[in-house]
Amino acid sequence: MALIKSVRGFSPQIGENCFLAENATIIGDTVIGEGCSIWFNAVLRGDVNSIRIGNHVNIQDGAVLHTLYQKSTIEIGDYVSVGHNVTIHGAKIGDYALIGMGATVLDGAVVGEGVIVAANALVLSNTVIEPNTIWAGVPAKCVKKVDEKQSKEINRKIAHNYAMYAGWYQETDEKK
Repeated sequence: MALIKSVRGFSPQIGENCFLAENATIIGDTVIGEGCSIWFNAVLRGDVNSIRIGNHVNIQDGAVLHTLYQKSTIEIGDYVSVGHNVTIHGAKIGDYALIGMGATVLDGAVVGEGVIVAANALVLSNTVIEPNTIWAGVPAKCVKKVDEKQSKEINRKIAHNYAMYAGWYQETDEKK
């Protein structure tokens, strides 16, 4: 069972039909919507400020979500995919966004709806990324605008795939 820990009077709230890997860590002022999956070794540290996660979000293996004390919060929309080993520190991520493996999104950044942040990109503090664009590099820069329909289709497919993968683990648990 995942480590779910209260701190400073805040207890994590987890929506219905969520998959939490056995070694995921969810702490403090963290609210997770319905149908989400929090994967192996992911850490959601709502100890110093709040983390709000929408519905049908997947936080993949090794991701770390954290904030600045009394300064930044995390808000993640619906159907967002946060890739393996991503760091999100005090940022806002819009619906249907994809944060690629190993990317870092820093305090005050705003990632618009349908955005793709490429693997290993570094989104600097207070960067505002317009919807339906692809950002890559260190520091991250806009490399391409994408069709809204195409962006949603790609990002929705990934989010739905992770819901399917989570179902595999729930089926395994039910057979025990």
